[in-house]
Amino acid sequence: MGDTYPKIKVAAIQAAPEFLNREATVEKACRLIREAGAGGAKVIGFPEGFIPGHPLWFHFYPATCPESQRMSTELFKNAVEIPSPATDALGEAARDAGAYVVMGLCEKRPATLGTLFNTQLFIDPNGKVMGKHQKLVPTGAERVVHTGGYGDTLRTFETDHGRISGLICGENSNPLAIFALLAESTAIHVASWPSIGRKGNLSRSDRAAMTGRSFAMMAKAYVINACGTLSAKMIELLSYTKDDRDFLVNPAITGGSTIIAPSSRIIAGPMEAEEGILYADIDVEECVRQKTMHDMAGHYNRPEVFTLLVNRSFPEIYRPVRTDEGNGIAVNPDKTVSCCAPALHTPSATGARSCE
Repeated sequence: MGDTYPKIKVAAIQAAPEFLNREATVEKACRLIREAGAGGAKVIGFPEGFIPGHPLWFHFYPATCPESQRMSTELFKNAVEIPSPATDALGEAARDAGAYVVMGLCEKRPATLGTLFNTQLFIDPNGKVMGKHQKLVPTGAERVVHTGGYGDTLRTFETDHGRISGLICGENSNPLAIFALLAESTAIHVASWPSIGRKGNLSRSDRAAMTGRSFAMMAKAYVINACGTLSAKMIELLSYTKDDRDFLVNPAITGGSTIIAPSSRIIAGPMEAEEGILYADIDVEECVRQKTMHDMAGHYNRPEVFTLLVNRSFPEIYRPVRTDEGNGIAVNPDKTVSCCAPALHTPSATGARSCE
């Protein structure tokens, strides 16, 4: 008889946040998680920066103008600490849904007044935080408010349905990041996307579908493309000029969530601009069938020619030390402050941090 592989339902959430309002957006996210769970979904993916919203104003407003600075301040005030009451509420919703949840959020370092990460939070069906992925390189003007993550959050997570992974927006096109995840045998990948792209670029739907199909083809994994959409409030806040408003009210620029098979075939979607939940039934055995032809981290590669090294250490920006009064020798630091709040993490079997 041999091994058997899971057949489950997965879901992409396509919705707009309650823009720059953490508590209201967490409440909306929890409702959507429970709704997707009631619909039978066992893995649920959310858009980029869903809580409390993505800094889309930099597509329209000058980066240093008062309105940009105001919204950037609100973004920090409403960003999510890990752990916090916000992550506790998301965990309760995941437990009620009986599903794994990959949540896009803006993360801030606990007990600080600065520095934000663009993060995907992974939560298991028991409501426990499994870990997170921090976007490695903020794209374009995101760099005004986001810093880059580190290699310790570039990894897959073991689940009852195979390994799952996530990347955020443009890094779903990064061939080295993709290889790192396929080398860890990802079977279900959540690609989180914001509500819109920049003017003159491909539409959100086209960009997500093109990138997601490419990822699926290389990784031989299912891809949940979770795209954001726009609310009337967001259109009002983001419109700097009449041309901006004309651009933002066009429904063709937003939405476009899809679910893609390991063959790169779209099996659900694309959605249009509406809010909703996109479902698809998947069979993890399809990953095996596709890898019999092309296993990019196995028989369809040449390890004596190509080797990828991933640095899973994280930097420390501040390390006060004390001196042993008896011999004047510096001893272990009383406290270490890093870019990544290491006190919230313990080493995993792979050497990466895992959230507690």
